Amino acid sequence: MNASQNQFKTKHYLSAILLLALSLSLFAADDPSIKGNLRDNIQQSMQSYIDHQTIDGHMYVFDSHKGKLLKLTLDELHSGIVKKGNFYVSCADFKDQDNRKIDMDFLVRASDGKLITTQGIVHSVDGKKRKYHLEKI
Repeated sequence: MNASQNQFKTKHYLSAILLLALSLSLFAADDPSIKGNLRDNIQQSMQSYIDHQTIDGHMYVFDSHKGKLLKLTLDELHSGIVKKGNFYVSCADFKDQDNRKIDMDFLVRASDGKLITTQGIVHSVDGKKRKYHLEKI
């Protein structure tokens, strides 16, 4: 590979990273077109998911970034919701066993006329955001 090809690859790679970083800012936003019953049902799906995953007041989530299990206590379910690919995404604040603030994003998808929360993803720890990408399926 020559120097010109390396420069092209580097520029392309940096552009992709910048685009991803800009798209992640959507997760802190709120889409005003998501309203009424749809908004309420997304929030209810997330709350139900959290409730079903909670044991004795704690939700357990494996943090693959740190390679350890987090023992989370819910602080607040956020009201902001965005659409990313085939998923609605909203978040909730938790505290972990080390009293760190854990921001979890929850993925909600419509199926057979119902909204189903499929999983939670650690989005930030003590305000330090983690990158992730949702591809269209």
